[in-house]
Amino acid sequence: MVIGCCSIKFYLHGNNSLKGKRRVVRAIKDRLKNDFNVSVAEVGDQDVWQSLHIGISAVGSDRPYMDGLMSKVVDAIDRMNLAEIVDSKTETLNMGSGDF
Repeated sequence: MVIGCCSIKFYLHGNNSLKGKRRVVRAIKDRLKNDFNVSVAEVGDQDVWQSLHIGISAVGSDRPYMDGLMSKVVDAIDRMNLAEIVDSKTETLNMGSGDF
């Protein structure tokens, strides 16, 4: 089993409310779930209007595929132009059957 994880931090230019931030979060989550079938959650900075931190994960059986998927997800978010990506980290973990 291979787990792909990604952590992305954003800066929301011109945003002045949590309602505006939630709109951006919802748009990113919906698009990624539909296009890539990944899990997405807001994992930090929940009460900061102009900062957004999301986590993305997926599970598969092929490490090269998972590496490519995480790269495509980051590129897709960048092309959405909803917020500026200020930090992005991806990791792919191999979990053997004895790791549980």
